[in-house]
Amino acid sequence: MATTPYSSDLSDSDRDDAGPSTRRHLQVSSSKADPEVLAPIVDPLLASRRVNYYHSPLIGSFSYGYGHPMKPQRMRMAHSLISAYGLDQCMTLREPKEADKVDMTRFHTDEYIDFLERVNPDNGMALTGAGTRFLVGEDCPPFQSVFQFCSLSSGGSISAANAINSGSADIAINWAGGLHHAKKREASGFCYTNDIVLGILELLRVHSRVLYIDIDIHHGDGVEEAFYSTNRVLTLSIHKFGDFFPGTGDVKDVGIGPGKGYAVNVPLRDGVGDREYQSLLFQPVVQHIMEWYRPGAVVLQCGADSLAGDKLGCFNLSMRGHAACVSYLQSFNVPLLMVGGGGYTVRNVARTWTYETALLLGREPDEDLPFNEYMNWFGPEYKLDVRPTSMENLNSDAYLEGLRSRIIDTLRGLPFAPSVQMQPTPKYALNAHAEGQLSDSEEEGELEKRISKLLEPAYSNSLIRRYPTPSLPLTRKRKDKGRRTALATLLPRVRRPRDATAQTGP
Repeated sequence: MATTPYSSDLSDSDRDDAGPSTRRHLQVSSSKADPEVLAPIVDPLLASRRVNYYHSPLIGSFSYGYGHPMKPQRMRMAHSLISAYGLDQCMTLREPKEADKVDMTRFHTDEYIDFLERVNPDNGMALTGAGTRFLVGEDCPPFQSVFQFCSLSSGGSISAANAINSGSADIAINWAGGLHHAKKREASGFCYTNDIVLGILELLRVHSRVLYIDIDIHHGDGVEEAFYSTNRVLTLSIHKFGDFFPGTGDVKDVGIGPGKGYAVNVPLRDGVGDREYQSLLFQPVVQHIMEWYRPGAVVLQCGADSLAGDKLGCFNLSMRGHAACVSYLQSFNVPLLMVGGGGYTVRNVARTWTYETALLLGREPDEDLPFNEYMNWFGPEYKLDVRPTSMENLNSDAYLEGLRSRIIDTLRGLPFAPSVQMQPTPKYALNAHAEGQLSDSEEEGELEKRISKLLEPAYSNSLIRRYPTPSLPLTRKRKDKGRRTALATLLPRVRRPRDATAQTGP
């Protein structure tokens, strides 16, 4: 594999549309940062928190295809900038274990995951029935090594959740995650497997309640749908609503059954800015949820397509306005799982996720960008900043205040911190086999226990039919009373045939 450093004299538009030939075989080096570049500590309390950062050098090598707006390269750009600021020295770096089929089928169907493992650009049309199942439409092409891409993305979120559960991290970051549109049995909106749902399922192994917050411009429909009927996960999505993908997320959509009221949707119009987003919506709604719902952990999806100037977005948030969501959640001192998401102006994605990583570490990076592998991409200003534009804001204060009042009134009708029935915490994480927590003998032992538990009812019923209790003479009943009592404690209760007393043993 070639490992030459990346350099480019392409124009901005050429860089954003570059195909596999310019995106493959790039190696990210993590050299020590200049002490003068290292972002200074501005909050010692935040700087003392333990942060795990999950990144695979392979994640930026995948390509959805020439001209596709989703660029996995942006994760490599963000990592390069994070390392250039020296932030990688202030947290624990982990290369995630790839999620396997067992991990992914905790949520997705076996048939769908088998399909992802087999599909490629050559057989995509045949396996999808000409685009009528699994990969519907053109948003999710069957690109080369799509299963490995999903394994890395999902594995990062599962590993990050496991670190929070084990107490080894207060904050865990997986910028390669955040693929919130993927459904149980099909891909959607550039998302193939829903790493967020898999991460939340891992958090639920330990935490009674989990709060999911989505600040991507698109509605987090895949995550909401997965937990639409439970009160153990409260989903909050702030998104563009109307003639916009995926078309869901009305304020009236609040959940069903036990989950009624635990799906919170904040539908917005074009042009919302920092002030309206933060002071009128995000902070008051999140404050009420945190005080009333009392989650044990929070998952924040930081889709960067809500930034001003995004190629597929229509909001007007600055980098600091977007990052204010991160800062506000930090003030609650609750375990936090950070994932990426959308974002299609790749240089702004790298800027924002780098700045938010610094905030999580209690540091304030310098506005002037340090030299990094992708320096040419950040010209001509070479600043760590994304500024709002002059676009019109179609969200009036009256509309936003009415929306906020309606949402908070609905939340007030929910019970305080809903509890769950006490039960033993599962001994091992969802991906314990991938993380090496299970030895071969332990893994075989766990498998035998599960098989035995499944077969026990059938075996017990077969034993009763084969060896029914005979009709005993009165003199033998006392002698055999202990044997029958012991057998009854080992085998489940079954209804005996009416003529069982007339039968005799073999």
